[in-house]
Parts: sequence; C-alpha cells; structure tokens
Amino acid sequence: MKFCVLGSGSKGNCTLVESGSTTILIDAGFSGKEISRRLALINRSPEELTAILVTHEHGDHISGVGVLSRRCNLPVYANCGTHHASESRVKKLYKRVEFGTGDCFVVDDLKIHPFRISHDTADPVGFVVSDGGSAVAYCTDTGRVTKLIGHHVRNCQALILEANHDPQMLMDGPYPMPLKQRVRSSQGHLANGDAARFLADLVNSSLQYVVLAHLSETNNLPEIALARVQQELQSSEIGFQITLAGQDGPTSIFSLSNGRDGHLV
Repeated sequence: MKFCVLGSGSKGNCTLVESGSTTILIDAGFSGKEISRRLALINRSPEELTAILVTHEHGDHISGVGVLSRRCNLPVYANCGTHHASESRVKKLYKRVEFGTGDCFVVDDLKIHPFRISHDTADPVGFVVSDGGSAVAYCTDTGRVTKLIGHHVRNCQALILEANHDPQMLMDGPYPMPLKQRVRSSQGHLANGDAARFLADLVNSSLQYVVLAHLSETNNLPEIALARVQQELQSSEIGFQITLAGQDGPTSIFSLSNGRDGHLV
C-alpha cells in the first residue's frame, strides 16, 4: 500500500491511497485542475483513480469532488448526511454511493472503515483504509481525540493526523472571537498539544509513519507543531517517522509494509 498527501490546510485537502489496481482520493478540496496538476507531480493521473471518499462537506474538502467525478466517471462515497449537505456544492455526481458511519465497505482492493469524529458538520468521519496487509488512518478536522479514534488507529501502519493550531497563536491572532471559540471547541480543530498527547499514547503501536496535517497558516507554524510533538515524545522510544504535510504541494509517496520497515518512494 502507498499513500501521499497531495496537500492539506484551510485552502484544500486531498490524499491519495493506492494498493494493487485500486487508487482512491480521500477528499478533493482543490479544483479539478489543481488536483490533476498535483497528481502529475507524483506521476499519477486522474484517469488512474477508482473512487473519491469524502469526510465532510466543508469546501476545503469537496471543491473538486463534483468535477472529478463527472470528468473521470468516479463514484463518490460519503454518508447520507455528508452527501445531502454537499449537494449544492458538488452538483451532479457520476455515481453517488452512501455508507453508514461505522460500517465497513469495499472499494475493489481496499477495505474502508469510516469512524465518527467531532466536527461542526452533518456527520463527519475519519477513515481506516486497508488492503488486508497494511492500513492507513485519516483523521483531520476533529476537535477532540476519542477512545474510538484511538481504537481504530492503533493497528494501522500510517496515520494522517490533524495538528491545526497553537493555542497561544490562535488567541493572539487576527480571527474574530467567535471563530477562535469555534476552532478551540470540541467540534473544531485539534491543537498541537492534543495531537502530541495522542501520539504519545501510540508509541507502542504498529505505526511506521505519522503525517501531521491541516496546519493553520494563520495560527500555527510547522516548526511549532513539530517541536510540540517532539516535546511530548522525547522520553519515548519512537517507532514511527513524523512528516508535516503542507498546503502548497504533495508529500513524498509513502510505502507501507506489514512490519516496521516501510519506506519512502
């Protein structure tokens, strides 16, 4: 199994996961043209895609869903609440497929387990994507980490995890107070410290790679997010590599294995 975060932040989110002959996007929050450009940067094309999975209906996760679905004949998988809430933005889809939150489903070579997260949308989810040998978990846009999330992530080889903001930068920053309160709330976005403490609980898990994602360009800095995580993990023997996803371009392609010997492509 391989994965690549094509971009992550408040201006757009999109992640590619592939195994065998199956290639999916988790969210498509850039324009169709921009997603095509980013796929080309990692030697992939929209024509290779099998399906799009959607976590929730905010624009930075669905902007390119409709056009890619129609242009490339791609089914779009989302739960009923997300499909309904995103209809006016994505318009007609090539094929609309509904899943129940918590219910596993299959997209060709991949088994998908959607799990509930905490965000101010209709029915937001994270995903565990598995090919039967390896698994990657996608968990952004959640205001808190729950035991349920920890349960789903623990046996994965990779985790894409939100580290959205530094609380002090948020409070000192330019956002109006209602927006600051929304970001800080249990249905907002995960702070660096919350992500760090969650990762500290996963040091003895199966993780090979952790990608810190959805960093705020206004209320965070990559070096602050990384330092906060490293501070929390400094006394632990870490078995995973930490990478930061940016807004402007793809990460490396990560290749997973059953053990701890995954590698970059």
